Amino acid sequence: MEEARPDTARSSLADRLRGHGGAFRERLAPHWDRRWFRWAAIALGGLFLAILLFWLIFARGLPDAATLLEYEPPLPTIVRDINGQPVHSYARERRVQLQYSDYPPLLIRAYLAAEDKTFFDHHGVDIPGFFGAVFDYVTKIGSGQRAKGGSTITQQVAKNLLIGDEYSPTRKVKEMILAYRMEGVLNKQQILELYLNQIFLGRNAYGVQAAARAYFDKDVADLKLHEMAYLAILPKGPANYRPESPTGHERALERRNWALGEMLKNGWITQAQRDEAQAQPLGTVPPHGSGFDARAGGYYMEEVRRRLIQQFGEKADDGPNSVYAGGLWVRSPYDPKLQEGVTTALRNGLLRFDAGKGWSGPVGKIDMARGWKRELAASYIGIDYAGWRIGAVIDRNSTGAEIGFSDGSAGTLPAGAAQMPYRRAGGPAFNSLKAGDLIAVARNGASWALRNVPEVSGGMMAEQTHSGRVLAMQGGFDSRLSSYNRATQAMRQPGSTIKPFVYAAALDNGMTPASIIVDGPLCVYQGAGLGQKCFRNFTGGSAGPQTMRWGVEQSRNLMTVRAASQTGMDRVVRTIKAMGIGDYQPYLSFALGAGETTVERMVNAYAMLANHGRQLSPKVMDYVQDRRGKVIWPLRWRACDGCNMANWDGKPMPRFGFEGRQVMNPMTAYQVVHIAEGVIQRGTATILSDLKRPLFGKTGTTNGPTNVWFVGGSPDIVAGVYIGYDQPRSLGGWAQGGRVAAPIWKAAMTPVLEQMPKTPFVAPAGIRMVTIDRRSGKRVYGVWPTDEPKPAVIWEAFKPETEPRRSIRKEEVVAQEQAAQRREARAQVRQRTDSDFLQDQGGIY
Repeated sequence: MEEARPDTARSSLADRLRGHGGAFRERLAPHWDRRWFRWAAIALGGLFLAILLFWLIFARGLPDAATLLEYEPPLPTIVRDINGQPVHSYARERRVQLQYSDYPPLLIRAYLAAEDKTFFDHHGVDIPGFFGAVFDYVTKIGSGQRAKGGSTITQQVAKNLLIGDEYSPTRKVKEMILAYRMEGVLNKQQILELYLNQIFLGRNAYGVQAAARAYFDKDVADLKLHEMAYLAILPKGPANYRPESPTGHERALERRNWALGEMLKNGWITQAQRDEAQAQPLGTVPPHGSGFDARAGGYYMEEVRRRLIQQFGEKADDGPNSVYAGGLWVRSPYDPKLQEGVTTALRNGLLRFDAGKGWSGPVGKIDMARGWKRELAASYIGIDYAGWRIGAVIDRNSTGAEIGFSDGSAGTLPAGAAQMPYRRAGGPAFNSLKAGDLIAVARNGASWALRNVPEVSGGMMAEQTHSGRVLAMQGGFDSRLSSYNRATQAMRQPGSTIKPFVYAAALDNGMTPASIIVDGPLCVYQGAGLGQKCFRNFTGGSAGPQTMRWGVEQSRNLMTVRAASQTGMDRVVRTIKAMGIGDYQPYLSFALGAGETTVERMVNAYAMLANHGRQLSPKVMDYVQDRRGKVIWPLRWRACDGCNMANWDGKPMPRFGFEGRQVMNPMTAYQVVHIAEGVIQRGTATILSDLKRPLFGKTGTTNGPTNVWFVGGSPDIVAGVYIGYDQPRSLGGWAQGGRVAAPIWKAAMTPVLEQMPKTPFVAPAGIRMVTIDRRSGKRVYGVWPTDEPKPAVIWEAFKPETEPRRSIRKEEVVAQEQAAQRREARAQVRQRTDSDFLQDQGGIY
């Protein structure tokens, strides 16, 4: 009995439903026989079915029009320099967002006349215009022609922002539905603002302000009536009205004059205004860039872009503050004048070094079968130096070669203008030219002459010592030839520029600048597998016991290795790591710069020395603002209240606290800087001594030599430069940091330093300045240091209770100095080499 209950219950429910259905049919049957009732029921059912089908086909899945209340158009990111001036933009769509009130009323009326005269009267859809479009569509079915749109401005906004540009009747109906919904959510001014900021108008310009700049190089507020009318005709098809082509120019004039006539019909301008505007030429300017100098910054701006993408993402899908859509404003410490000086100095240095070595070959190649104009333009290879251009070899015969340029023009390269030897194959460079080669050329009368892009390369960077702000950066000859940034990406052996940090570890572990270290043979047993390793000085030989200072100034390898060995390489590599240079194993060879690092790391480490050992991070961005001006990076950024006051209010002045932690004893850092000042005064970088100002630094030359360096600076700014091949190989036996890198540093930094006061390096609390004999390191009484390049007595910096206890008499100092001068004179009496002669004559660096 229990098992039968469910079936019984189901049977009872079915019986009840049949009973109710039967009763309904019985009540409906008398009416169904009436014809009007049947037709009404069928019509009602058909209407319900039509609504259901309409919703399924058109309305289902449409986006919510309310999302446009929060819509923000993609905007480019703008970078400002150290002076607050915009210098660069990252943009894939040229666009400037304005508010409705920023657009002149006459400009708005021009767009209404050309696109939607009844905009302020309809509720999203112009019914007469819609039926006209339907008729036009039916008449053109099968013709292959595109029917006229008939869309209102509201429908165009719906198409552009919500559903896309699919060409079909279905899209048109969806436009109408969304347009109707939008008119219920947004007011007319909001819809027009979206339209005027979003619409594509050709020349990669999205929005009317960007188009005003692209076509007339004006802001919308400065446009004249005939210019407004031209911009108003572009939404229908910018390619049809290109002023560069005769056909497009003629069409543009005709359509512009039509738009002016429509404005007159609507009573928005007078007859006199229309006649005057129609008499004007188009007045467009040639296509041009975004208004920013594309050459500015180069490697620097690419580094900013990389860091922004790492922080915020690249595309709109990556977040609201993406680089190419977020509309960010970036304040950077980029200094245009210093950047120009760094760029010029590095390029000239590379050209000097490479001079006389022959042609290094083409800078690239293109596929001629795909069309040289298209391929050259798509390569984005260019050059910005002394009027040089990159050209593609189109054809070559015995007398000359035809070359083409990215703007579509062509020229001739005579065989006689390409006779420099090709260093890889021998013979004149002209004989090696092939169709598709991309080469550097310069104007030579009516024709062109071959130029050589140096095969050797390098990187340079300048940084403030108190903040870590990067003022300039150059990562090669030209960023359009190679985006590889040798200032931040190239891992190179630093050579002797690492030595100050080796001695810093020694100073932290009992040594002083006056400590005596033996400059003599040193061999170390490295185990059964590696055997015995013997070290040598760069120039060979040895000098016996010498002070630490002398060893740094003369860059003596044997003294450095001995100091590292006595200190302990584990302590040395810890110091190097703490300064952000690299994480190395405790092998003695790393004390001579065998590890790899970058220009950026070395410059930052030297800046930390000048900053009394306080940690710095290289900054190419001060802060980043979103499109509304809110600072979104760094996260803990705070405005300096009161910093820009016109007058002092009597309250305490704003003070900036230290940012980084202390990574080196400040007294040790100062001792290293004080010793490294001697490198400029009488060491391996005396080429900088004629600047007559407090400077410190260190040269570096690696085995081969494969890389040459100089890093150093003043109390306020530090810069570093290295020169080497991308695939490391010997630069030639004469190449040294003091001969090649230091002159580049000098050329770049001299104009900047001349504008700065001669500020001495300030010693931290606790440092004791003691007069010592420069040769022996012994303390001297009764004698004061002089301004001579190589004085017998100098000031030396000591930590408390570490100054020398033994002293030397004045007459002993004089006798030792005279003996040292005699030894130097004897050492100079030797056979002179070619490199000595070149160095004396100013050098071929």
